[in-house]
Amino acid sequence: MFDNLSGRLAGVVKSLRGQARITEANVQDTLRQVRMALLEADVALPVVKSFIDAVKARALGQEVLASLSPGQALIGIVHEELTRLMGGENAELDLAAAPPAVILMAGLQGSGKTTTSGKLARLLKQRKKKVLLTSADVYRPAAIDQLRQLGHQLGVDFFEAGDTRDPVAIARAAQEHARRQFYDVLIVDTAGRLAIDEAMMKEIQALHATVKPVETLFVVDAMQGQDAVNVAKAFNEALPLTGVVLTKLDGDARGGAALSVRQVTGKPLKFVGVGEKPDGLEPFHPERMAQRILGMGDVLSLIEQAQASVDLAEAKKLADKVKKGKDFDLEDFKAQIQQMRKMGGLSALLDKLPGAGQMAIPAGADEKAMNRVEGIINSMTPLERRKPELIKASRKRRIAAGAGVQVQEVNKLLSQFEQAQKMMKRMGKGGLGKMMRGMKGMLPGMR
Repeated sequence: MFDNLSGRLAGVVKSLRGQARITEANVQDTLRQVRMALLEADVALPVVKSFIDAVKARALGQEVLASLSPGQALIGIVHEELTRLMGGENAELDLAAAPPAVILMAGLQGSGKTTTSGKLARLLKQRKKKVLLTSADVYRPAAIDQLRQLGHQLGVDFFEAGDTRDPVAIARAAQEHARRQFYDVLIVDTAGRLAIDEAMMKEIQALHATVKPVETLFVVDAMQGQDAVNVAKAFNEALPLTGVVLTKLDGDARGGAALSVRQVTGKPLKFVGVGEKPDGLEPFHPERMAQRILGMGDVLSLIEQAQASVDLAEAKKLADKVKKGKDFDLEDFKAQIQQMRKMGGLSALLDKLPGAGQMAIPAGADEKAMNRVEGIINSMTPLERRKPELIKASRKRRIAAGAGVQVQEVNKLLSQFEQAQKMMKRMGKGGLGKMMRGMKGMLPGMR
């Protein structure tokens, strides 16, 4: 996400290097480039104008410390204004209500609303909430089945109101059931609309009046770009929204909707959807997102993600092994790939590391590479995984045949593994910088 914007802004900062101070001339030139970058990122024109005006006023009035270069000073201002533009701080869900706190999900058809309902249920379950899911979508074939199956996969209870085809009756029955069974939260998925449809809008208004939700979240597809913001604005005029969830943000290299939605709708962006997996829903932190856009990384989100996803016992076991100087073997290498996959893959990891934007990976390349590597390691014997030096020509042919790959792929993996071994040794000596350099080439597609 934001790849194009990040690249353009990095070029803007680079162009300011070597200039002694910020002047009206170099600010004008720089802001012209920033304006173009934002417009190319599909940010709404009024939003771009107010953003540029705010940055310009601050840049020309800023007392820049002697130790700062113009690039550093301007990037600091841009970071603060980007953060302000996106809402300033994370807008948490407000669940302070007599249980069950009802969350009503609204949105157009195909926006990822049902999947987001499941992801949100999982997130709240991790926060020790007792969650109930229900679907009031009686129009889309298999919509109820989809949410029921999602709930089953995630270990979240699902309520189904028999044969009734009345969305309001379903929501009312689900709310009563949640109250009797002492659920903390009830998430009500609603029917998607193909457009702003008067009859369908009346239906969701009736649903809202019946269940009186504490949160009414509008789910919108980031791939729609500026249309996403306009639709959110129209929904907000018909329904008292409390927040927006922007899905498929990882599929949009521009990301303009994320920058526009707060200012255009006046409603906070509460979550962003990244990926299809159940854990692909992140609370939206404006300051952290501004850091990612400017190539500063998002270490706090990375730490939170690691705490939720990584097997700490396995991580400690590997750390102890490396600390004692024992060899890092192919079983360890496979375990690290599995841990990385839990955190969204290598591209998601690099997206959050400061300065790692240059280590770009083509879309999907890291997932395919990890699958290939696992397949090859699974074709080895336990002894070969512990002692890779035993793998000579005849063993390579057998492993390649077992994994359904060419012998060159096995050679490539062994070469990558040697780099990983060296990287593990560097970790204790040279820190993150050396480790990041060592990561180049670990998986195909990196440059």
